[in-house]
Amino acid sequence: MDIFNIIGSLFGYILWFFYMIVKNYGLAVILFTIVIKLILFPVSIKQQKSMAANARMSAKQAELKKKYGNDTKKLNEEVSKLYEKEGANPASGCFTMAIPMLLLLGVYYAVINPLTNTLHIAKETVTSALNNLTTLPGIGTSFTSAYGQIDIIKLAQDANGRDFLGGFFDSSTVNSIVDYSNGFNFCGLDLLGKPSDSFSILIIIPILCFLTALLSQLFTMKMQGGAMGGQQQQQGCMKVMMIAMPLFSAWIAYGVPAAVGFYWIISTVLGFAQTVVLNHFYNAGKMTAKQEAQRIALLEINEAKVQYEYIPSFDENDFEQDNSKNKNKGKKGKK
Repeated sequence: MDIFNIIGSLFGYILWFFYMIVKNYGLAVILFTIVIKLILFPVSIKQQKSMAANARMSAKQAELKKKYGNDTKKLNEEVSKLYEKEGANPASGCFTMAIPMLLLLGVYYAVINPLTNTLHIAKETVTSALNNLTTLPGIGTSFTSAYGQIDIIKLAQDANGRDFLGGFFDSSTVNSIVDYSNGFNFCGLDLLGKPSDSFSILIIIPILCFLTALLSQLFTMKMQGGAMGGQQQQQGCMKVMMIAMPLFSAWIAYGVPAAVGFYWIISTVLGFAQTVVLNHFYNAGKMTAKQEAQRIALLEINEAKVQYEYIPSFDENDFEQDNSKNKNKGKKGKK
């Protein structure tokens, strides 16, 4: 968790920078997420190339499996030679997928810990304030261990709440928290509230979490279906997972501050847009055709470098005629 908070703290500077420009947390999250996607874009390109390469290799591996299916050792040797020949690495996809996951978890911690990771208030000060605020009658029960920092910002929106904060933070820090709390209204949505607290317009956050996640999966599979060798009919468990994962994200978004769900929605939408761009330029079909063209061009270049020597054609009939003449000359000599 500490490593994610460290990354979240670094990303928090970017989030705070955009907030200071637009003075609205929702807009700041949108700009912030765009920047993160741009930072991760080279990694995403590498990941897309790896997926396309694996799709290309799968057909060739299937041929090798048919040929050496009964000889596991020989099959593994031929597959290794194939990867070496093609310059592909079967483990590269795992590595490129791990980097965005680690960074995105850091982004998540930048969102849920705004005091320490965005406003960069000392962790000891924030922890002490949370421990004491949870003991106060009337407001202590409103604090949660996971989203306590967001609860403090929500408390700063109320005049009485500011008085409570004055007992745990200096006046300059309280002013920063109050100023930050004023920017959490986005299009009529209080991003500090939880959809589960009361039935309100905030219910749209988990609904959008579900719809964006589901539609993103469906369209991504449809786009990559042709590139990955044809969209296969989904098995029952796969169909369940396609619904279960968006439902799980909606359930999480229902019980957490709307700011977290809002970030997930923006991240999903921008992630889908990124997938469209990557699939257009780096899909398996185009990359396979490009690599095949490069291979043919390289063969032509290497062939042009070869020096040819003229070797006269050999005619068997001429050889027999010459041999017959030589025999006749030998007979005449003996006479």
